[in-house]
Amino acid sequence: MKRIIAPLLAAGLLLSSCNMPATGGLNPEMATAAALTVEAAIENTTLLASPTSGQSNAEATPTYSQPLASVEGVTNCRTGPGVNYERVTQILPTDSVRIIGFFPPNYWIVSTNAGECWVSGEFVTPSGSFDAVPTVTAPPTPEAKAPEGVSLQKWEIFCNYETNEANVSIIWSDMGDESGYRVMRNGELAAELPENSTQFGEIITLLAGQSVGYNVIAFNAAGSATSKTITLYC
Repeated sequence: MKRIIAPLLAAGLLLSSCNMPATGGLNPEMATAAALTVEAAIENTTLLASPTSGQSNAEATPTYSQPLASVEGVTNCRTGPGVNYERVTQILPTDSVRIIGFFPPNYWIVSTNAGECWVSGEFVTPSGSFDAVPTVTAPPTPEAKAPEGVSLQKWEIFCNYETNEANVSIIWSDMGDESGYRVMRNGELAAELPENSTQFGEIITLLAGQSVGYNVIAFNAAGSATSKTITLYC
């Protein structure tokens, strides 16, 4: 401010001195210099009074990307958070579905070609912006139903008579409402597998002329269902 006032005062004094009576009358060159000095001082004052000159008033727009969910393996998507809810569809590793809701602590509600459904966050890799994703409440828990049956699709055995080993392979259809599967060998537990499992294989000792029996049990909190028993021979 002092830098502005000083030239103004100087210009004023100069003009005053120019207007005072003097021998020979008013000096035109001095009057012109004084006017230019005042004009320059006013221009400088205008520039200093506008600190925002040259600055943009535009505000940065926050970026937003659609929240999406992808899976590493074939994953059930249900009508609610848990295996007691009916399966709507299965999400494939090649799919990328839109996230439309969240249910604590770890369920995403997604939009698929088969409709809206719930998928466990344990199997999901989310991406995008989640600030606008609403938290939802779960639908009423349906009455649990036991699996109705297990359909075996294919079974094979390859016997190595030199080593007395047999390579066993069994394939079945996924039930969709199970918590897991138990594979029984000759009435004893050979393996317990997670939901969505559809096959089992193992190598066992089996001599020429001997046989082995297998069946598969689907189970959940409400009960279980057992496949037919198959007998394999070497």
